[in-house]
Amino acid sequence: MTNISRRDAQSLQTGVHGDPFSVLGLHEWEGNMVVRAFLPGAWGADVVDPDTGEVLLPMERNEDAPDLFTAVKEGTTERFAYKLRITKGNHVWTEDDPYHFGPVIGELDEYYLNEGTHRSIWKVLGAHVMNHGGVDGTHFAVWAPNARRASVVGNFNNWDGRRHIMRQRGATGVWEIFIPGIEEGEAYKYELLNRQGQLLPLKSDPVGFGAEHPPRTASIVRKLDGHEWHDADWMQKRGDLNQIDKPISIYEVHLGSWQRVQEEGNRPLSYHELAERLIPYVKDMGFTHIELMPISEYPFDGSWGYQPIGLFAPTIRHGTLEEFRDFVEACHANDIGVLIDWVPGHFPEDVHGLGRFDGTALYEHEDRREGFHPDWNTLVYNFGRREVANFMTANALYWLKEYHIDGLRVDAVASMLYRDYSRKAGEWVPNKDGGRENYEAIDFLRNTNVMAYGEAEGCMTVAEESTAFPGVSAPVNHGGLGFGYKWNMGWMNDTLRYMSQDPIHRQYHHHDMTFGMHYAFSENFILPLSHDEVVHGKGSLLHRMPGYPADKFANLRAYFGFMWAHPGKKLLFMGGEFAQGEEWNHDQSLDWHLLQHDFQRGVQSLVRDLNRTYRDIPALHQLDTKPAGFEWIESNAHQDSIFAWMRYGEKGSAPVLVVCNFTPVERSEYRLGVPMAGRWNEILNTDSNLYAGGGRGNLGAAVTEEIPSHGRDVSLSLTLPPLSTIYFQLEQA
Repeated sequence: MTNISRRDAQSLQTGVHGDPFSVLGLHEWEGNMVVRAFLPGAWGADVVDPDTGEVLLPMERNEDAPDLFTAVKEGTTERFAYKLRITKGNHVWTEDDPYHFGPVIGELDEYYLNEGTHRSIWKVLGAHVMNHGGVDGTHFAVWAPNARRASVVGNFNNWDGRRHIMRQRGATGVWEIFIPGIEEGEAYKYELLNRQGQLLPLKSDPVGFGAEHPPRTASIVRKLDGHEWHDADWMQKRGDLNQIDKPISIYEVHLGSWQRVQEEGNRPLSYHELAERLIPYVKDMGFTHIELMPISEYPFDGSWGYQPIGLFAPTIRHGTLEEFRDFVEACHANDIGVLIDWVPGHFPEDVHGLGRFDGTALYEHEDRREGFHPDWNTLVYNFGRREVANFMTANALYWLKEYHIDGLRVDAVASMLYRDYSRKAGEWVPNKDGGRENYEAIDFLRNTNVMAYGEAEGCMTVAEESTAFPGVSAPVNHGGLGFGYKWNMGWMNDTLRYMSQDPIHRQYHHHDMTFGMHYAFSENFILPLSHDEVVHGKGSLLHRMPGYPADKFANLRAYFGFMWAHPGKKLLFMGGEFAQGEEWNHDQSLDWHLLQHDFQRGVQSLVRDLNRTYRDIPALHQLDTKPAGFEWIESNAHQDSIFAWMRYGEKGSAPVLVVCNFTPVERSEYRLGVPMAGRWNEILNTDSNLYAGGGRGNLGAAVTEEIPSHGRDVSLSLTLPPLSTIYFQLEQA
């Protein structure tokens, strides 16, 4: 037949045709209607009535393209409904023609995609199960502006990229196709040709909602809509609970190693099992929030999720996206907020991922001095490209909106802020002004924070930022980056360095414990004892404490007491709450069996009581970020390694005196001046028998005497147990 050019026919046969919708499907041709279908492997085909199955037109094989079939309905230009009946050997089946359907993406979506301002790209791109033109199937859309051809491949077409070549949508660079009959659970990838027509490695869907179990790398069609949320009460009140004057104590969790099922091949827990086990534990321990190490899909277990590829897919290691939503909802039902670690700074070079996605440096920088990160051997997002910045901002909104996530802890912010981060001279490209600041990444972070707080009411964002970059947690309209909180990495490094010293040497490192107060109120800080402190040969927190076993536990208890009374919100990595003995291993469960020992149970009980005390006593949290909430009593007793300070809440709340003794020597009749006379009740003592300590203390309270000390008119005579922290609260009438 001559109703199609030889060039078009051969381009279809070889899989290089860039616009198959212009020739396949139903078209008018010289006053007739013609149906063309590309059916590799078919022995024959007919055009049939979609309702009755009656043959409307027999199809003929094209001479120039043996897999191209054509039928002509002469004498009419009216469109008509049809299906294709295909024969291969003894097998005969009927299917809808994907090239019979019009586009799905609308003009408004195209406009916002092209402008780089589409806040909900996940509703347009990716794979969406839908009914289109009265037919059930799945719509696929992918951004690949420099591809000559884009196809969807899977078992449904024998992974043949010629079968379902997509339609390009103008200047947006987006390709789309609706494939009838594709249901939830189908595996797929994208097959792309670069500008030169060369075949690229198969790519997972950048906006895919599901993925195969690693090491397999295909995306999985998942339904995103239809979930009925029942957490309206939580969503309404969470904004108040995330404020700087509220107690925030975060339990950081790696879902794959919190607990495992040893009887079943040491497998990790499912999202539903985690809801049954983890949430009651966190609630019992008194934590207010769970922070999940990255749950976006990632190929390599050893990256702990910090090298993600499926940014829109909760990892299948624990279940489907619906099951993850169930987990989040169970947290909310128990008044526990959920934060996730979010990784917008870099991504791995795995061939199925974003790297050189359409044959060009699409998501990353072309220049490796900008586009490659030497610390992690990963690629760096090009935030100067509006579509890339939009992709990542929309990803943040996706987790906040579609999963009711309560906050994002943004990973490795320092690496994003500076172009020379961890790079030697000559290995980085200065900004337009010749400086080291990454203006594009800074703009991205600011915009993402504005969008997050504006679009997801009541959420929080947290920066893991290790430099002195100003205003990380200041509002954007005040010149800041707009985060709600910042990790206090300096406090963590200084205090852990001090605690690792033998007590006899601590007098020479005294101000490691006090230096943090010089900048404690410059940001809204979270005090982090995260997973980074118990990996890469650092050992566990307990391991880093000096002395014999009993001393190690006493040091750790005293340190936790110091931390919970220090200005700043709290974060503790799993296992720390019961003094895990070994360094964290992502391939195995925490050492829960250690809780048969008194010392481990004692630390666990202490952390539970610290959380309760921190939550219940306003002085310990209300003014966490304000100088008015803190006053030194004793900061210079370096020879005795003693620290004492006051914590205050809003007017009318009872103040708290905190005293730390970081030597193994009991201090009897130790006098400390206090600002108010009266009875000071001992409300927490890390040396208590309840925590497997020595049981030394002040018999429940101390009463002031009119003896001046530390610049105050009245003072207390205290017993300070060795290696301990004690909280005293003023008794109010």
